Amino acid sequence: QVPLVESVGDSVQAGGSLRLSCAVSSTTYTNNCVGWFRQTPGRGREGVATIAIGSGNTYYLDDVRGRFTISQDKAKNMVYLQMNSLKPEDAAMYFCAAGLSRCWALSVGGSTVWGQGTQVTVSS
Repeated sequence: QVPLVESVGDSVQAGGSLRLSCAVSSTTYTNNCVGWFRQTPGRGREGVATIAIGSGNTYYLDDVRGRFTISQDKAKNMVYLQMNSLKPEDAAMYFCAAGLSRCWALSVGGSTVWGQGTQVTVSS
């Protein structure tokens, strides 16, 4: 079973919205931390949002706080990233990740597993 499978990305105009989803395998969806990261050639990889599966606590990159919302559906083993008020600088390859070492710090660890990535394009 593939640990993480992301939805297909999309292209939207600035100011628009997009929701990404991540299907998490049952063995991965335990008392864990799951999050979304993004990567661009210029900025490298950065943590965008994380959610602690057990407590439901969420954490965000300052730049997206108030615009993005990470959530989960425990019954379906799904994690979502709702992105509103998108900006051109939000354009990136987005990755779902699980097994993060420090949820509150949006940090990866040695046991982090990654999805295949999905492209988000934001046009001005």
